[in-house]
Amino acid sequence: MEAAEAAKSDGKILNVGILLVATLVAAKLISALIMPRSKKRVPPAVSAWPVVGGLVRFMKGPVVMLREEYPKLGSVFTLKLLNKNITFLIGPEVSAHFFKAHESDLSQQEVYQFNVPTFGPGVVFDVDYSIRQEQFRFFTEALRVNKLKAYVDHMVLEAEEYFSKWGESGEVDLKYELEHLIILTASRCLLGEEVRNKLFDDVSALFHDLDNGMLPISVIFPYLPIPAHRRRDQARKKLAEIFASIIASRKQTGKAQNDLLQCFIDSKYKDGRPTTEAEVTGLLIAALFAGQHTSSITSTWSGAYLLTNPKCMSAVVDEQKKLMQKHGSRVDYEILSEMEGLYRCIKEALRLHPPLIMLLRSSHSDFTVKTKEGTEYDIPKGHIVATSPAFANRLPHIYKDPETYDPDRFAPGRDEDKAAGAFSYISFGGGRHGCLGEPFAYLQIKAIWSHLLRNFEFELLSPFPEIDWNAMVVGVKGKVMVRYKRIELPLN
Repeated sequence: MEAAEAAKSDGKILNVGILLVATLVAAKLISALIMPRSKKRVPPAVSAWPVVGGLVRFMKGPVVMLREEYPKLGSVFTLKLLNKNITFLIGPEVSAHFFKAHESDLSQQEVYQFNVPTFGPGVVFDVDYSIRQEQFRFFTEALRVNKLKAYVDHMVLEAEEYFSKWGESGEVDLKYELEHLIILTASRCLLGEEVRNKLFDDVSALFHDLDNGMLPISVIFPYLPIPAHRRRDQARKKLAEIFASIIASRKQTGKAQNDLLQCFIDSKYKDGRPTTEAEVTGLLIAALFAGQHTSSITSTWSGAYLLTNPKCMSAVVDEQKKLMQKHGSRVDYEILSEMEGLYRCIKEALRLHPPLIMLLRSSHSDFTVKTKEGTEYDIPKGHIVATSPAFANRLPHIYKDPETYDPDRFAPGRDEDKAAGAFSYISFGGGRHGCLGEPFAYLQIKAIWSHLLRNFEFELLSPFPEIDWNAMVVGVKGKVMVRYKRIELPLN
């Protein structure tokens, strides 16, 4: 009797279950027939476990993920990252809107908020777009050709002084030496002679704490109370005090200098308001952060590639000989501008190793992209939109043998960086938000390497360097040991 009752009960449960499933299926069918289908052509999605799967894929390395997904999904695809959707646009055919869109459509401000504790309040990503544009105008005016010419004199002098302390021969960590020289040069050109001559060690140590306070976790939790963030905040406060004192001294004495600090002190907004001490400090920190990493990292990669490519090394040395025959030992802005071969070598190192591997925007409106195959995708408002210089700069349909170091790919007649349009080469970004310091960076690196090529022979002792993917700004991993020998470059 009990068995019969149990079977009857089980039958009822089964019937209810079947009825429930049938109801859900019917509802789905009716919904599909009655409700209008979305006309959105959404990008394909990266396959990952729910909730944390996308984060795990991303934290293993965005470039690793791109290498895996691009062949499968193409140039446009979306990654679910916790509660955010990141849509990648890879290649010039689909990234034009990324670089050309107005701030009201694709914004930098939200995605780069993690910079605010470092740069400080009231500058760059802590102000609205109209104010930020005015502050970028201050940068532009400070980097005009007449200013750059004066900066080159400082760059050349710093290189001469620094390398005069080397012996006739020896072994050095090229990475360390170039990093140190870059910060010296930046101090003289950007921060001023007060910092360079009297406060360099103090300011350099404080910038080191600022730099170490920008970690991968800082992107998500910039105010997390961890030791690195506390040191960052203390360093930021001390730097503000140092620059406030220098600014006050310059204003009191009326003594102006030819450096970026003075340009920011003298800058005025359109309504006539002068910059504040806090704004000047924040803009200086932003400028040094933007320039120091790119120049030191690219200088090191350039050297590593030249030392492992005898043909390229011979070509840039011959270029220096010809310039010395023409101009003597003098180096200035115009002479650096004639170093086309060295320029291409630096540019190729930067193609292979852009310090910023990801560029981000926040989408404020829907937009459509079209792939080179002709497929159109609709990118919804609210997505984070990303592109990757580190990946896009190695696309084989743009660059021949993209993994090979070949500076002549930029020579007249080949011009591979223009092969697929304006955004084929994006190491310095492009469009509305292209890097304002690009000319400064090239001049700085050429000033250093022209001096080295004219005065030293080198041999790379370490294995060819690896990429440090763990750094916020991706650079060179470990030491780059070289043996040097002082020479006098023969002109004949």
